[in-house]
Amino acid sequence: MKIKTVETELYHIPLSKPMEDAIHGVQTNFSLVVVKITTDDGASSFGYTYSVGEAGGSAIATLIRDNLAPLIIGEDPRRIEAIWNKLWWAVHYVGRGGIAMFGISAIDLALWDMKAKLADEPLWRFLGGHDNKTECYGGGIDFDMTIDQLLAQTQGFLDAGIHAIKMKIGRDSISEECERIAAVRNLIGPDKKLMVDVNMKWSVEMSLRAVREFDQYDLYWIEEPTIPDDIEGLRRIETEGPIAVCTGENLHSVYEFKTLIADAGVSFPDADMSNMGGITALMKVAHIAEAYNRRLTTHGIQEMHVSCLAAIPNASLLEIHAFRLDDFLLKPMEIRDGFAYAFDTPGHGVELDWKKMGKHKVS
Repeated sequence: MKIKTVETELYHIPLSKPMEDAIHGVQTNFSLVVVKITTDDGASSFGYTYSVGEAGGSAIATLIRDNLAPLIIGEDPRRIEAIWNKLWWAVHYVGRGGIAMFGISAIDLALWDMKAKLADEPLWRFLGGHDNKTECYGGGIDFDMTIDQLLAQTQGFLDAGIHAIKMKIGRDSISEECERIAAVRNLIGPDKKLMVDVNMKWSVEMSLRAVREFDQYDLYWIEEPTIPDDIEGLRRIETEGPIAVCTGENLHSVYEFKTLIADAGVSFPDADMSNMGGITALMKVAHIAEAYNRRLTTHGIQEMHVSCLAAIPNASLLEIHAFRLDDFLLKPMEIRDGFAYAFDTPGHGVELDWKKMGKHKVS
């Protein structure tokens, strides 16, 4: 069995409404780069990655078409580790993160989809099969919402069977954030998990002042309180503050996660297979986290991540992200009683409506 063709497609997927956080500003769409692989005996699969807004999407697609795809033509798609390392070293000098890892990620997802299909196994069971479900949370991009709008969004998550909630923060006024957090806590009650996400906006000292004020609201974690590069700062927030730290969505390699877990000691490493090297890299991070008695959470593309978290014993929460493909899924991911259920068909199980997607295809 050999890889015969690798197709790359770029889409600009519209959001249902404009959204804003503390660092990225207002977003109206996101870029989706799809990789479709076929073999000489007719097997096929696909994977994808995404970027915030339209920034970087065309660069990722071009990198895959010009530099990565030609390297895997003729390769055995089942030899995923060999292919991953071939791609890693091919773009190592210009990559080790960023666009290079986004491109590798999309290919890697497609390879795992194919390998699980060939084994006639759903991905969650093929990767380890710990459970067919994982606890999930609603992650709205709600920085610009009024409190009434924030509460309406929160109620929508609860009505959809999601029991844990995350809200965006990052203002200069801690008292204003306390007012918003208190409103959500009062709505969901004392027993449901509530998290906040700063999107890297604050300094270490601001973060420490904030978490001491937030302690009264029993937060499950504070996400990305400061930049991911400040390992010592993250360690201080984790150890000196009363609230656990979650971060990692802006890290792009297994090695960065090893440092985050071992040196910063964050309670909840937050991985995104679409930007860190795909399922191959994510599963390695999951095992590192397990060795340090940490629980892994994920960022974005929930319809893919659900299978990986269902596969491992140290899963934390699956983010139900605002950048969604729900409108283009032929079979929606099942969410019930606070849990998301992994697809039970061979491969990753994600089925896209390519005809509907075609309206947003760029190249």
